[in-house]
Amino acid sequence: MRVLGVDPGLTRCGVGVVEGVPGRSCTLVAYYVVYTDPADDLALRLLHLDRSLGKLVAEHQPESVAVERVFSQHNVRTVMGTAQASGIAVLAGARAGLPVQTYTPSEVKAAVTGSGQADKAQMAAMVTRLLRLAEPPKPADAADALALAICHVWRGGTRSKLAAAADRARRGGTR
Repeated sequence: MRVLGVDPGLTRCGVGVVEGVPGRSCTLVAYYVVYTDPADDLALRLLHLDRSLGKLVAEHQPESVAVERVFSQHNVRTVMGTAQASGIAVLAGARAGLPVQTYTPSEVKAAVTGSGQADKAQMAAMVTRLLRLAEPPKPADAADALALAICHVWRGGTRSKLAAAADRARRGGTR
């Protein structure tokens, strides 16, 4: 399974692509950070992010997209930019006809490190180790995007199967 992970941000948006199957090591395909200039008009920043993510989806042909779910922060301005970038990432996957799954930061941390309370350094160290890299991906936005992709490879398949089973049960079928 090839997954494109997105750590949404309006100024810096991390993107990571990995391949793998649940229970096995993943392989790095690529990682990027899409930058926008805070001095630019919001509409132009969102358009740049949309075009960049669309190109990366087309280039890497993932089977699914994993996006970090926006969570409440004290800085409303920061959370608004993150939410807008998140919406663009979800749209990029949907536009390509791909399944899109969101994960909270603690879900990703638990999947990758075993602890939902892991810090940035622990996350970067585990991503480096899991992908057998010589050094941590930089900046941290790229490492976070790779962690999202790894999380989806390992948990997304199970999550999708459970959702499909629940949907069948609601409809009364056993298909």
